[in-house]
Amino acid sequence: MADGDGLGEVATATASPPAPVPGLSPSLGWRERLRAGLAGTGASLWFVAGLGLLYALRVPLRLCENLAAVTVFLNSLTPKFYVALTGTSSLISGLIFIFEWWYFHKHGTSFIEQVSVSHLRPLMGGTESSISEPGSPSSNRESETSRQNLSECKVWRNPLNLFRGAEYRSCATAYVLLAEEEATTIVDAERLFKQALKAGETIYRRSQQCQHQSPQHEAQLRRDTNVLVYIKRRLAMCARKLGRIREAVKIMRDLMKEFPPLTMLNIHENLLESLLELQAYADVQAVLAKYDDISLPKSAAICYTAALLKTRTVSDKFSPETASRRGLSTAEINAVEAIHRAVEFNPHVPKYLLEMKSLILPPEHILKRGDSEAIAYAFFHLQHWKRIEGALNLLQCTWEGTFRMIPYPLEKGHLFYPYPSCTETADRELLPTFHHVSVYPKKELPFFIHFTAGLCSSTAMIALLTHQFPEIMSVFAKAVSMISRTCVEYL
Repeated sequence: MADGDGLGEVATATASPPAPVPGLSPSLGWRERLRAGLAGTGASLWFVAGLGLLYALRVPLRLCENLAAVTVFLNSLTPKFYVALTGTSSLISGLIFIFEWWYFHKHGTSFIEQVSVSHLRPLMGGTESSISEPGSPSSNRESETSRQNLSECKVWRNPLNLFRGAEYRSCATAYVLLAEEEATTIVDAERLFKQALKAGETIYRRSQQCQHQSPQHEAQLRRDTNVLVYIKRRLAMCARKLGRIREAVKIMRDLMKEFPPLTMLNIHENLLESLLELQAYADVQAVLAKYDDISLPKSAAICYTAALLKTRTVSDKFSPETASRRGLSTAEINAVEAIHRAVEFNPHVPKYLLEMKSLILPPEHILKRGDSEAIAYAFFHLQHWKRIEGALNLLQCTWEGTFRMIPYPLEKGHLFYPYPSCTETADRELLPTFHHVSVYPKKELPFFIHFTAGLCSSTAMIALLTHQFPEIMSVFAKAVSMISRTCVEYL
């Protein structure tokens, strides 16, 4: 998976894919349209053919006589048989319902639907995407969709996490590896990072002197630059963890001034968190003014920090009752709009900030707009929201209003691109198995869960009624069999 914060790679893709341009999709040829039409009517043709064959063979098969014999047999059965039959049906359908429910919550899809699509649909005349010819319009659309999904599900390193694995094997990166894998305390890690810094600066100066000799030397300079930035950033994070926040802020500012092209490493997110700890809100606003730009990729840290700053100006005096009577002021409207913007970008964060879901340790990698990013943000920023009086109260009163503006988030967004549909799968890989992954938008229960639940309930009810009122249910069963026989005889 792509890595947005590694030593040897600077991410060049944004968190959201480019917007599709309407009217540029190629039109299908007559062969493709005919094939699609036949595939869509395949199941209906099979059904009609089956009915026609049954009607044609009704006399040779003696359907009426056989149905009469079945009716006589059913009339001779005792109510105990029907109780046993319906009870067994209720038990089996209940077990299927429980399995479907478990499979849906574990994998996010229906087992019966998955088996039907994978194995039965090709037999019924459905098309498979694997048979599209290279260069055909369908193949081009599939490749475009796969590229879009890859861009949407780009995984980034968690910028607030400290321990990483080194990607190069030199003296400096060997110290980095020791600091991240062997050090048991932040103090030990900082000591090893300082040794790595000495070695990294020596290698960096040597690469600077040789950078113009060949393309290989230029590539080596880029690599050594990333190693040096990586080490300094880790030293800043060590200082932040050890309470030397102003020192951490200075290191991060120096890094951003010395290496401005490396903005994709998300150092400004570390700087935002440190400045919030210092309660330097004017400095936080200055950083947001530079990085909360429409041309730069967004993150939960940027969007929710912007919302926090606007909430801070009105949250201490905000009251839902007062606001409902007099309406919202301009500052309150700006705060609510900022909250809606943040929730649209990542709708999973509010439940962690409001402690509606329990927090876990953030993962090493995060997926932007996903549950993993929400956990990482809330884990480090919840204290900053609690510090501002009334901020969480305003968030609680307004965050759900976002969803009224985006009734179909997978198809059309309000301020951002549509919400990517692949976050659940990627987050399940990034987060531990014991964590209940937050899913947005909330999935509706599959048809077969409703079907098996209804079948289980109805058969159990029939079994109970047959046991309690055997005579009435016997008359009802005879009436149903007579009606079925009459319909067949009429045909």
